[in-house]
Amino acid sequence: MTIDTNDLLNSILASLSRVDCVKSTDIPNIDLYMDQVTSFMEKQLKSTKRYEDDKILTKTMINNYAKNDLLPAPNKKKYSKEHLLLLIFIYYFKNILSMKDIEMLLHPITDKYFQSDSEINIAHVYDEVCAFEKERTKLLQKDIELMYNNSLETFTDAPDEDRELLQFFSFICSLSLDVYVKKLLIEKLIDEMPAPADEKHDKKKK
Repeated sequence: MTIDTNDLLNSILASLSRVDCVKSTDIPNIDLYMDQVTSFMEKQLKSTKRYEDDKILTKTMINNYAKNDLLPAPNKKKYSKEHLLLLIFIYYFKNILSMKDIEMLLHPITDKYFQSDSEINIAHVYDEVCAFEKERTKLLQKDIELMYNNSLETFTDAPDEDRELLQFFSFICSLSLDVYVKKLLIEKLIDEMPAPADEKHDKKKK
């Protein structure tokens, strides 16, 4: 292998330290049309793309989110700041969760806090979650570094020409298991959530 895993790890850890939520204060307080929404999200989340031609959000995606009850309908084809905050949640969730799971997760949040007049609204929820996640970054860095160091202790008896490849594979397997277990936990937690009131009503009718 020609990959310098150590340099790659250091690069990832450095990038992780720079990861930050889109600040709610950077989101316009005026309602936006669809084209303005996609342009804004493309600019704000560009650093999360793996490939240059990847799309952050498209009109079709946003329309589908609204049709599948992941996103409240726009007001006269315009999307509010709260719509954009929900779209950011959806953008990150959709990489690991099904649309149904995202709906189950977001439904009680949007039902109670979307366009809320109370102190707790979508913006407050978003800011609180971002602050919490920022605090976890250093712990996450240490966890990844520990996985990497542990992977270097595997395949010590392998031939020199094979050891780097096998240890690299071991590191990826360790990261994958971590993702799988956390995904499984999220799904179990979502399964324990009470069904939305309208869904309960539909089940009774059946």
